[in-house]
Amino acid sequence: MGKSQKKRQMRRHNPMRVPDSHLPKGLESASATSSKKEAILPIIQKMESVDPLERKWSCVAVSNLIQNDPSTRRLLQGKNVVGALITRLSDSEEEVVIEAAGALRNLCIDGGFDICAEMYNKGILSPLKTFIPKISTALSQFLESSKTAPENAQKVVYEFADNVITILWCLSETSNKAMNAINQISLIPFLMSFLASRDKLPVSTVTSAAQCLYVLTDENFPAIDELRSNAAYTACLLSVLQSDEPTQNANGKGKALDERTLAFRVLCCGVMRNISPVPPPSIAATVDVDRDIVLPNLEPVLSLVSLPETSQLVQELIMREDAVPQMEKLSLKHTPKSDHKSPSELELERLEARLRTVQLALEVLTGVCATLPDPEVPAQEEEEEEGAEDENEADDEAMENDVDDDMTLDEITPAKQTSPSNPSFLQTLVAPLLALIQPTALSFPPTAAPSPHPPTTSALSAIHIGALECLNNIFLSLRLRSTSTSPQLDADSGKKIWDEVWRALGTVGTDVEQPGQERRREMWEVGVGVLWGVAAVWRGALPPDEERVQVLAQLCSAASDSGVKVKCIGTLECLAQYPQAIAANQVIARYLLSLLPPAAAGPTPTEPMLQAASALIDIYSDETLPYDINFREGRFLDALVASIEGVRKAVRGIDRKRERELRVRGEEVRDNLVAFIQYRRGLGV
Repeated sequence: MGKSQKKRQMRRHNPMRVPDSHLPKGLESASATSSKKEAILPIIQKMESVDPLERKWSCVAVSNLIQNDPSTRRLLQGKNVVGALITRLSDSEEEVVIEAAGALRNLCIDGGFDICAEMYNKGILSPLKTFIPKISTALSQFLESSKTAPENAQKVVYEFADNVITILWCLSETSNKAMNAINQISLIPFLMSFLASRDKLPVSTVTSAAQCLYVLTDENFPAIDELRSNAAYTACLLSVLQSDEPTQNANGKGKALDERTLAFRVLCCGVMRNISPVPPPSIAATVDVDRDIVLPNLEPVLSLVSLPETSQLVQELIMREDAVPQMEKLSLKHTPKSDHKSPSELELERLEARLRTVQLALEVLTGVCATLPDPEVPAQEEEEEEGAEDENEADDEAMENDVDDDMTLDEITPAKQTSPSNPSFLQTLVAPLLALIQPTALSFPPTAAPSPHPPTTSALSAIHIGALECLNNIFLSLRLRSTSTSPQLDADSGKKIWDEVWRALGTVGTDVEQPGQERRREMWEVGVGVLWGVAAVWRGALPPDEERVQVLAQLCSAASDSGVKVKCIGTLECLAQYPQAIAANQVIARYLLSLLPPAAAGPTPTEPMLQAASALIDIYSDETLPYDINFREGRFLDALVASIEGVRKAVRGIDRKRERELRVRGEEVRDNLVAFIQYRRGLGV
């Protein structure tokens, strides 16, 4: 059972704010679905104008046009808007440079990785690198003489810094090539200077610096080492998280813990976790980061919002906004539309920010819940000579004929993985996580009716999936850390959790193959892992429901991903071990046998096939259970004997060097299958 880890595409709190996978590919389809296509060409043309006002206007217009509008964004991409904006970063007019950076920042946020990759390939890092020392100089001057510096000038620099930092963080997750290039800029001192002066700077800019640090320290060892080795940096991060005083607003007035300040603290938790353990002499070396820092700061965030209430409020705000006549339309005869936002727009942004903070907290907690290492396979020396391979082939041949081996059942059953760690702290997370997996009316809109507010839909679906990933890791940890001293989990709790996960997946529905429904499919892919974890923790205590068994079997058959198939099989295995469910046990066992050679209707991928064979061994390892009658009367032993040759062949086909762990697992299952057959034959029943 694999752990859910932070995936590269999920690093950013906002991997794609306005998803466009539901749209047909190609510029022609984008043109057909865009209501602003007439404005595209004039904007691109005016970006090359000799008049700096027109160049500035065109940069601002790009930001206005792409807002919640993926079709228009695609049309602009087709006209090389990225290249044109990067050129404007070297413009002779400062205001044009500032607006170009803002437009590029918005394209990063709304467009996702494809646009970021395009920016990197078109050389955006060259002008960005020149901005770093200029921003640092201006920042130092403002901090030394903030009272004499014009407030408007400070605001411009802080917003420009925010835009540059945001672009850099988005580029950092585009590819390893981009990350390596950014490592050469030595951003850590620049970013930490914002955190060190957080009480004198706008919280939005400081938060962007923290976000960039969070991305840069995610399994990126040059940045990790630089932060770890500087005791002042780690002490600064620790002071943020141990302080009861939230970050001030830019003007120093008021200290309300708003969405941005809360996001800042969550990001600092993520950075601390990324760089831990911190070596002495830093004061952070004495702190248990997960127990003393991350959990106390992030547990309350999980209960920060009610998703159904938020969804309902967003729908009301959208209706209210639609009912208000639109103000000035974008026109070439006028300046770009005003940045003034209505109360409804501001409230929508506030709600989205809060949802994104919850999403970010879940991302960090997924790592906390995955602290248990994966079970290690036995160390084996690599065979470097072809003769060693031949020897193994000979062993396989011998195994085929040696079904009368003198192995006991104890020898076939792998030793249980245990850990001295007490997982009770993980259980306190389960209730709030279960609330966060339940979809709302805006979470998964059908293809035929796109979301009325795509950013909210994107955030909601990401929260559901993030909560499921946390639950997956929690139940995996509980299963693997099960010891005699572990807290006993009653069957009623298991049944409640089981039903809640199924309720969430039932709301998502099974129509996951249509364009734009990738999030639905991801819910099932992660959700079935949670089901396996829950079923494994409460193995034999969850009565199998006929409809749910059928859904799992159908998902297993339809899934193209071997990992999903394995999860389905693992879940079915646990359900089959409910002692009184004789009929369900028979249905599950016959389905598992249908995945084994030679009975399989088509070629079963190797890993799911091995999982099915292992499942059957576990289900029928105790002949005294009521459902064992199915094994005897159904002549399952004959079916297993007939499968040996196919299993051997599949194991032999696993590349020993490229798929080392799977090969070891395959050999173990093959040996167990032979021993199990011998054991059942020896029973004489």
